[in-house]
Amino acid sequence: MTAAPCQDRGVQQRLPSLLDRPITFAHRGARAEAPENTIEAFQLALRLGASGLESDVWLTSDGAAVLDHDGVVRRRLGRTTPIAEVPRAALPSHIPTLADLYEQCGTGYHLSLDIRGGSGPTVVDVTREAAPAMLERLWLCAEVDALLPLRGTGARLVNSTRLSRMKEGPERRAANLSADGIDAVNLHHTDWNGGLVALFHRFERVCFSWDLQEDHLLERHLRMGVDGVYSDYTDRMVDAYRAQIGGDPAP
Repeated sequence: MTAAPCQDRGVQQRLPSLLDRPITFAHRGARAEAPENTIEAFQLALRLGASGLESDVWLTSDGAAVLDHDGVVRRRLGRTTPIAEVPRAALPSHIPTLADLYEQCGTGYHLSLDIRGGSGPTVVDVTREAAPAMLERLWLCAEVDALLPLRGTGARLVNSTRLSRMKEGPERRAANLSADGIDAVNLHHTDWNGGLVALFHRFERVCFSWDLQEDHLLERHLRMGVDGVYSDYTDRMVDAYRAQIGGDPAP
């Protein structure tokens, strides 16, 4: 089966989601209103009503799991150093650790993390120690090969990819994800349409859609039945949720 890019402008009645309440992920925190991937941005996103937070996670040279997008420290004269080569104590103060996030923001939300540089096992260990109740709301995103060793940890596993990379086709990918114990698939919003959502739902795979910055896109994808949306604009995302789902997002 092949699927065309999203053209579901005519979808009016909301299609069913697998999750009781689709998740509203604040991409890098409320990055449209605050410095991205900072405790300030994460706290603001939760105050604005997001039911989920999103970030990338990297390991420092001394093994700390920290939240940053690019995975580099910017030096003078435009030079950069990979976070993997820098100890936690030498990082800029605005870069939080995963443990900092749990301490400052609590555990009443979903958390989507793109695991970078082999950080997955450390993320699970930190969560088990600092916030064990978060494991069932922890969504670890990567290509399938990086997710397979994390099965059985209690975290939810998400294949982040693009439709064009599914050389075997989306139906076979959905079947393989089901067989491999990968819980969800995360695609750019231009890849999704209602039929593709229904296909993955048929295999009981959760569907996430990212880079949804405009009201009409957020509303359309929620009508499609996707199970989670990612946006830089937390206020728009929450308003779209209220318009399409009703009530406030809840973890």
